[in-house]
Formats: sequence, structure tokens, C-alpha cells
Amino acid sequence: MERKNERKFGLLGKDIDYSFSRNYFAEKFARENHQNHQYENYDCATVEEVFATIERNDLSGLNVTIPYKENVVQAMDSLSPQAKEIGAVNTILFRKNGKREGHNTDAYGFERALFDQWTPNTKKALILGTGGASKAVKYVLQQRGITPQYVSRRSGENTLRYDELTAEILQAHLLIINCTPLGTFPKVEEAPGIDYSQLTAHHFLFDLIYNPAETKFMQLGKKHGANAANGSQMLVHQAERSWELWNGR
Repeated sequence: MERKNERKFGLLGKDIDYSFSRNYFAEKFARENHQNHQYENYDCATVEEVFATIERNDLSGLNVTIPYKENVVQAMDSLSPQAKEIGAVNTILFRKNGKREGHNTDAYGFERALFDQWTPNTKKALILGTGGASKAVKYVLQQRGITPQYVSRRSGENTLRYDELTAEILQAHLLIINCTPLGTFPKVEEAPGIDYSQLTAHHFLFDLIYNPAETKFMQLGKKHGANAANGSQMLVHQAERSWELWNGR
């Protein structure tokens, strides 16, 4: 039996047991006395499962994570201007008329978290990974006048392979952002394949991962003097922005 004014929210992704989002919102709902609110994980193995979840009629809002941020764009009835420009959605608002509205709060969360912890000292940045989150990162950097360079396992348009990263490239890009899932719990020994020995005290490493709190990527950077931060503050900022959108603010 449903409770009066019950509202259901959740996280849409694949293999998302690592995520702190459910606990974050459970604690928020308890703290703010929203006993009629729920936040659940919707772990989907396929895109078909993703679309089936989005088509449910009992949801008020969803967050979207790896690897579906780009896939869900086509299931939206409308996109915010920012989400449209980025080409990825991580927050879905379900209107009372049944329409699905796609937003990107990753950009907001990343910008707040990065510039709260990093003093800009470069106009060039490496973005490790080319998925949905990387597109929000690229958007923010460009808005801030920083030229982004994608790095991936496969080369492509405006994308370097890891084995193409020379010492000169690494030394010229003092900001490096990990947008891959490498190092996420439980595979904590994984890390992007850059030459960490080329890093210095002038480098800043930002890892979108927050579980574990210090990833192998961060550890290897710190070993060579770089400063580093994880994605915990990004999670908080993007979650709170999602909440504002779900509540019409």
C-alpha cells in the first residue's frame, strides 16, 4: 500500500553497488523529515532495461550513471540547454504530464568541486575517458577557458591513446581528470595507464571516483608530488542540484 504523497527516486546504472547515492539520499530524507520519500538503485544490465525503468509511471526523478548517460538522451521528451550541448544526461525529471526532462548536474557538480579545491595554474587539461561524464567535464573546462584533450585506449578525433602521451604532453597539461571507472571499488588496484613519473608538484589530479576515497590514480600521483582530490564533493553538489530540479527550483 502506497503512503500518501509518496515520491520515488533512484539511481540508474550498471554494477552500481559501489555508489554512495542511495545512502546519501536516505540520510538526507531522514534528516529533512521526508519519511514518504524513497531512493533506490536500479541496476540495469542492458539498455533495454534502462528504457523500461524510465517508462515506469511511479517515479519522480532519477540520477543516471555509468554507462548510460548518453543512451538515455534519446528517451527524453526535452533536454535542458546544458544537457543538449553536453550530449549526456545524469538527472531525469518526470513531469506530472508524463513528460521526461533530461538535465546534466554533473557539470555543476564538477565545476563546484574542482574550483573549490584547485587554483588554476594551466590552460591545458587531460581528460581520461570519453564517456558521458567526460563530456560534462569538457564542457566546464571550455567554459572556463581551459583547453581539454581527451585520452582513451583507442585514438580518434581529438583523442590520444595512452601510449601517445609523451613526457612533453604530460608536463604541459597540469590538470588531469580521471573520468574512467578504473580504480572503483572493488577493483581498487586499477588505474589509468599514464606515466606517473612525469608528474610534479605543479600537477593536480581530479578523480571522479569517490569509492575508495583515495584511488590508485591519486596514490600514484601523490607519490610523485602531485596534489589530488576525489569525486566526493562532486557527488554532493550534483546530488543537491538534482534535488532542486526534482522540486522545481
